[in-house]
Amino acid sequence: MDIFEIISTVLSKNGLITSFVFVGCIVWFSYFLSNKLTQGKFHGSAIAILLGLIFAYLGGTYTGGKQGVADIGLLSGVGLLGGAMLRDFAIVATAYGVKLDDLKASGIAGISSLFIGVTLSFFVGAIVAIIFGYTDAVSITTIGAGTVTFVVGPVTGSALGASSEVIALSIAAGLVKSILVMIGTPLLAKYIGLNNPNSAMIFGGLMGTNSGVAAGLAAVDPKLVPYGAMTATFYTGLGCLLAPSILFLIIELVY
Repeated sequence: MDIFEIISTVLSKNGLITSFVFVGCIVWFSYFLSNKLTQGKFHGSAIAILLGLIFAYLGGTYTGGKQGVADIGLLSGVGLLGGAMLRDFAIVATAYGVKLDDLKASGIAGISSLFIGVTLSFFVGAIVAIIFGYTDAVSITTIGAGTVTFVVGPVTGSALGASSEVIALSIAAGLVKSILVMIGTPLLAKYIGLNNPNSAMIFGGLMGTNSGVAAGLAAVDPKLVPYGAMTATFYTGLGCLLAPSILFLIIELVY
């Protein structure tokens, strides 16, 4: 057995550790590109998601499988790392980092922006899904949830039993939204009065996408980032609660 076979065997038998290294390298490279090519204006997390989608496509094409890079023996651990268990754990861990008192400090406007932002984003996405020919409530809800954030989409899709193709579309929808928020925030900031902590919290509640809000506010004023990110974090949790329950029931009543 040569050195390459030994390395391949070790990596395959320790799939989860290998997947952590693989994902870590992608994240590091993404943030490197973000800092060097865009000075942080195009957030590293968005680049990482784009690379992840590209690798998933290439992996599925190469192996003919349905699990992207997880169908490659050396990277089989990605299937567990990207599975529902660790995904939900990451969401819960994020929620534990938020204090309810901080949300209360944003006042009625900050709290209202969360519900308005989630509902508005969801129905815009649902309308787009209908326009493109989706007629079942599960698919419409999943794609609508994806426009809330690219985390809410797969959480909702898994809860409702959506197909992997629809869940992938929901992630793509959330990614497009994140990129648009990144690019549009510095361009529109002076026109919408985005120049103080209160407006930043309301903005984070309306837009919701953590990476988009953080990168956009960083381009406007780095001091505003924590305020926008605070309500944006609550936004994801609220979306995970509302999309597969109340919002799904509303869509189901219509369809």
